[in-house]
Amino acid sequence: MAAPSFVFTITRVAEMLGEDEEWLHELAEQLEPEDGCLWVYDTGDRETLAFTQRGVESLKELTEDQRP
Repeated sequence: MAAPSFVFTITRVAEMLGEDEEWLHELAEQLEPEDGCLWVYDTGDRETLAFTQRGVESLKELTEDQRP
């Protein structure tokens, strides 16, 4: 499998999936880097959660499993 060449921020994934960003953040705690979930660190101690395409798919599956 080829290494990912891009990632989506959690804000973008929330928009793509039409879901609440805070809820996705809670669900993402269940994912590991091998699931396509990673942190991006920026200057000024800014950080954001990001997902590879596999991570987006994993998170989408979690939303379907966790929906009340």
